[in-house]
Amino acid sequence: MADAPLMVVDGAGVITGWSRAAERRFGPATADALGRRLMDVLANDTRRVRRGDEMPPGLRLEPLAGEGWAVWSTEASAGSGTGGDVVEAALLDVMFTQARVRVHVLDPELRILRISDPYTDPDPAETERLRGRPFHEVCAFDEPDRVESFVREVLRTGVPGIERLFRTAAGDVPGGHRALSMTAFRLQEGHGARQSEDGRVLGVAVSMVDVSAQIRHRGRDAALAAVRDTVGRTLDVDATCRDLVEALVPGYADVAVVEVVDDVLRGETPEPGPLDLHVPLRRAAYGGSNPAAHPVGDVRAVVPGTPYQRALSDMRVRVLPLADATWTDADAARAGAIRNFGAHTLLVAPLTVRGAVLGLVSLYRCGDSEPFDEGDVPVVAAMASRAALGIDNARRYVHEYTIASALQRRLLPQHAAPQPAVETDHLLLPGGDAGHWFDTIALSGARTALAIGEVAERGIHAATTMGQLRTVVHALAALDLEPDELLARLYDTAARLAAERTQLPRSGPLHQEPLAASCAYAVYDPFTETCTIASAGHPAPLVVEPDGAAFVVGLPVGPPLGTAERAPVAAVPVQLREGSLLVLHSSALRGHAQPTSGALRQALVPTDRPMRDLCDAVAYALPDIPELRGSALLLARTHAMPEDRYAAWELPYDKTAPATARRLTSRTLADWHLEGDTGDATELIVSELVTNAVRYGSPPLKLRLILDRGLTCEIRDSSTTAPYMKYAGAVDEGGRGLFIISQLASLWGTRFASEGKTVWSEQTIPGKKKRAGS
Repeated sequence: MADAPLMVVDGAGVITGWSRAAERRFGPATADALGRRLMDVLANDTRRVRRGDEMPPGLRLEPLAGEGWAVWSTEASAGSGTGGDVVEAALLDVMFTQARVRVHVLDPELRILRISDPYTDPDPAETERLRGRPFHEVCAFDEPDRVESFVREVLRTGVPGIERLFRTAAGDVPGGHRALSMTAFRLQEGHGARQSEDGRVLGVAVSMVDVSAQIRHRGRDAALAAVRDTVGRTLDVDATCRDLVEALVPGYADVAVVEVVDDVLRGETPEPGPLDLHVPLRRAAYGGSNPAAHPVGDVRAVVPGTPYQRALSDMRVRVLPLADATWTDADAARAGAIRNFGAHTLLVAPLTVRGAVLGLVSLYRCGDSEPFDEGDVPVVAAMASRAALGIDNARRYVHEYTIASALQRRLLPQHAAPQPAVETDHLLLPGGDAGHWFDTIALSGARTALAIGEVAERGIHAATTMGQLRTVVHALAALDLEPDELLARLYDTAARLAAERTQLPRSGPLHQEPLAASCAYAVYDPFTETCTIASAGHPAPLVVEPDGAAFVVGLPVGPPLGTAERAPVAAVPVQLREGSLLVLHSSALRGHAQPTSGALRQALVPTDRPMRDLCDAVAYALPDIPELRGSALLLARTHAMPEDRYAAWELPYDKTAPATARRLTSRTLADWHLEGDTGDATELIVSELVTNAVRYGSPPLKLRLILDRGLTCEIRDSSTTAPYMKYAGAVDEGGRGLFIISQLASLWGTRFASEGKTVWSEQTIPGKKKRAGS
């Protein structure tokens, strides 16, 4: 049977439609046939055999749905009867009844002439019902104007439109929205080679193939690729969760929520196995509409009887439709949030690594988005695995960073020790894991040592090296060495530490990493108001004077510690005015320590504010950039030694010197209200020190008493011979002087200078604490 009637007649028998097949069979052209009576045309049919027949052989009359009748051919071919026409008719039958391609044949006005739908069984009545309706009404596209423009362009130009993607609206195809690949060809008079551009345009044939599955597959692959490319690039748990949300919303999900076990955010190791119901989850990232209703940082416990709890219990990904969900009563708050953003499907996946649960990912699709299905489960499982690995790496870094930071801070001075003529405070910028360290060390003679350094390593190894170097500096400072002499010995220690690293296993983390560190060491003497500074690879300090003038100390900087290069280190004395600020800082702050326009100088003026306020001002003035995180600053405001806190005399270099020293000491201690046991012990110490100096030293002989952290007695002479303690026998008449001093004083020692030596002792005054480092 032909695919279209030969002709169409109205109720009065007048021809209202005429086909090319009718022209070939009956002769008249369309223009001549339209309007004529059917019986007049049939009267000339050569195939009519009896005049009384109502219809010639091979023709059939059928009523139309509206008014009128259709005349159909009952022969194998409605055309010329050639084999080619039969094949074409058979091909059309196959295309419209068996091919898995949706085909629409449209007239020039884009009305349906014929339709096939591979998703439904052939229904001639349905096809007949749709015939004549506009194309955009039959196919409810999301963008009907765009589709019609595409088809009309093909109709106008004759250029086929190949595989254009369009989406159909809900209700057109079972299952919701589908992606259709549309191909359109113009239909003209003529067959094959006989078709010409001058042929009459008959309409357009539009074929549509459902590519929803391919589109979904490509979307899943693209989302998984985005997660693999962007998630896990940083060692920050929050940033990793945000990257996951940004990779999924809005391309793959309409709303995404990432929740992480609260302890994981602090770097703690999660327990293996399912998550306990009482373990809180913190919302680490959110993506989608109305973020204010779902603030990041909220903490909640998982509610039993919900898919979230089930996913954390069996550690499996699951997809759930949200319409008429029975579990919403168990978690009314979460159900209300879901209703607010109109979600219809939930896909929930646990974040697990090595059998431990780190958190939970909840993905929602809302509105007219295509629901999640089981095909999304393995893809989201792979996404969750990738995200969990990134979160675990970040957690391990946080764990190590927390340990390193705690260790580093424990190795630093916890409180600024009071000094007699120096006010000190420090600033350690938050973040970073480098080994920046500083120290304030009380020295004999009311002097103060200031040290700052940094280690080029990171983490635990930086804290370990920092602790080693800081301990060595403390030990060398106790020897009363000059800054250049102390750094020279520190070079030797660093060289030994570097050599020890070469003996470590080759697989160890420190074997291939050479030791690299720097240190600046300064000693301030309040009697001369002079600060002597030396540096081993560390920036020179900044000095800010009371009037706001500033300068960087002209300091020759030696090579860094741990390097093979060795050069003499020079110490530079700097005269400091009363109330000047000495600023020792990490190398990262070098660019902000300019004497005119640097942030340090600007923040430290005026200089007479409390030290804590000055440190805070520097912290506020410095930019929050990664390069400065973890940097250290040691601030010292210098003063002259108060005159009422010390007394100094030059003694005669003869046998009367001990008696004179005892008399002067007794009178001074009375002025300081230090009589009694302290006074008696001090007089004995002074007598022994002066006696030794007269016996073994060289003139001139000077005595100085200092009242600061304790009571210090100093005897200075021009000899460089160092006294040492020896234990006298029971019948020996001498040799007990230094032993007596060591019993009466808390500390004692010898300090050398170019003009001789100073032997000193320090006593703890009742009611005062011993100085730091003692």
